[in-house]
Amino acid sequence: MCPKFEGGGISFILRMCRVGPSCTAAELHTSKQCPFDLKHARLAAMKRSGCRALLVLSSLSALLCYIFLDLTLYLRDPQPAVPQRNISILLWRWPFGRSYSLDGDKCLEMYNIHRCFLTDNTSTFSTADVVVFHHQELKEGLSALPLHLDRPASQHWVWLSMEPPVNNAKLTPLSGIFNWTMSYRRDADIYIPYGKTVLGGDAQSFQAAPNRSCLVSWVVSRFRPQQARAAVYRSLKKYIPIQVYGKWNKKPLSDKKLLPTIAKCAFYLSFENSEAKDYISEKLWRNALQAGVVPVVLGPSRATYEAMAPPGSFIHVADFKNTADLAAYLKQVAADRQAYEEFFQWHHTHRIKTFTDWRERLCQICVHFPGLAASRVYQDLESWVHS
Repeated sequence: MCPKFEGGGISFILRMCRVGPSCTAAELHTSKQCPFDLKHARLAAMKRSGCRALLVLSSLSALLCYIFLDLTLYLRDPQPAVPQRNISILLWRWPFGRSYSLDGDKCLEMYNIHRCFLTDNTSTFSTADVVVFHHQELKEGLSALPLHLDRPASQHWVWLSMEPPVNNAKLTPLSGIFNWTMSYRRDADIYIPYGKTVLGGDAQSFQAAPNRSCLVSWVVSRFRPQQARAAVYRSLKKYIPIQVYGKWNKKPLSDKKLLPTIAKCAFYLSFENSEAKDYISEKLWRNALQAGVVPVVLGPSRATYEAMAPPGSFIHVADFKNTADLAAYLKQVAADRQAYEEFFQWHHTHRIKTFTDWRERLCQICVHFPGLAASRVYQDLESWVHS
């Protein structure tokens, strides 16, 4: 708490700084002498000078404290960077064929990002500052690079992918073409995670479900026996029951039913399809954390999760010698209400934000634009992707 300018700290200083039995604050302020023994006059003058200094310091400390609080709130919810000029961004083809409306000034209207304009009209190629290409469409031949068109010298091309390296094939022909990378990786030129942890909790709006009807659930649509997550699942289910949903076992969940179904269980297997650098997908942010359950994670290292996920919110598979130990721990925590609720303490200090709208991701280009290297070219894009 900051000191108040009236009532508390400063009034105390005034009381302590009385120079005689009949001195008032007004007399102290106007430097009038109080009627007391003249032999104390010199001491009184010195005391008045010291009190003035204390008053100034007290006021200054309070002012600095409020400035600090304002700065803290600003850093907690920073304002988007503002480009020095209008930036036009052309999305060459919508990811996975799902388009969104770009009418109006979406970046400003939806995300308070100024001077940032999105379009999917390829006829504007010659005037676009940035052109974004989603790798999935390039890889599958659904889209081709416009190498036959005259590319303006000042135009920057962005390689976009939210997939781990194992799903990014056919990269060799793309070397020496792209200027910037756009990815969930923290070292990408334009960092766009699936979700992030931010300061500012709201524990009152969250209550862990008192009773769970099942221990562990998992939603999986593309089950590959050779994946690490498949091996962990097959071993873990020997010790504890696991409710499995998704296209793989012909029990798909609609978007409406997804989170309520997961919320019936104490734990969720947030198993990534690939253990890749920084790859933490919606399996953590949406499926587990938004559902209000404890995620059991398999993906990048514990250090990566600690840097990105809410503090104390997850259980990492790598922390256990084997799945038998993991299963025993899950049953132990589920049986101990206090131990289980420890995994939700982060709600007091943090909250999460998820990114699902491609328009928000595209608008982030303008936030990063002022600090991006204008002359960068990825001569070996494949090496960066697999680094």
